[in-house]
Amino acid sequence: MTKDSTPDGQADATDRASVICRAIRRAILERALAPGDKLPEDQLGERFGVSRTLARHALGQLASEGLVELRRNRIAVVATPSFEEARDEFDIRIELERLVVRRLAGHLSPRQLAELAEHVAAEEAARGGPETTSLRLATEFHVRLAEMTGRPTLSRYVRETAYRSCLSLATFGRPHSSECAISEHREVLTALEAGDEISAAELMAHHLDQVAQRALLKAPEARGDLMEILAPYAETDAPAPRRRRKQAAEG
Repeated sequence: MTKDSTPDGQADATDRASVICRAIRRAILERALAPGDKLPEDQLGERFGVSRTLARHALGQLASEGLVELRRNRIAVVATPSFEEARDEFDIRIELERLVVRRLAGHLSPRQLAELAEHVAAEEAARGGPETTSLRLATEFHVRLAEMTGRPTLSRYVRETAYRSCLSLATFGRPHSSECAISEHREVLTALEAGDEISAAELMAHHLDQVAQRALLKAPEARGDLMEILAPYAETDAPAPRRRRKQAAEG
């Protein structure tokens, strides 16, 4: 039995794959990685200090979220949604997130309300900084709302459509309006705290529709190579490379 086939080995492999997923997902949400960018398994393995098999597993997880496309000959790229897909995703999000806020209105605990208020405050603090940070925080606000419903299927659908919508905005969107997003998030939060599910649903639908309306086709910007792009994300989230872990163990 190999180490990776033991329960502890499987848990370690799952954790390392999750680290890679988080890093690549964040790089996509922050537009460091653009639609169409290649994600070679060997480079990912080298960057994160894991095997190509583990890198492939992480790419498969991201593909299930709609963020990565797996092509023939084991070539993976950041997904490139069409304009029609982008509009459909927002339409689907509107209906899903109407359901989210209807379930949450009047049922959020003081701790949850405080957490959401803190998140919106973080959005406010990020205003004027990098647009990519504001966009990531705005997306995470919606994902966190869905998670608070305690409904795994609903959370998964919202998470996937939110990530895909963020990818669509990277393809078609003009600069993200953080000021609009923050004020709209505050209005939704106020309606949730008041227990007004009708108002919350209308505000959420209006907010997402406005985000979609602000979309505009534009050419992608030039970026560096994959190793340079993922360097800050790998340094933040990645486990130590296998070679260094082995040396540490021997020492």
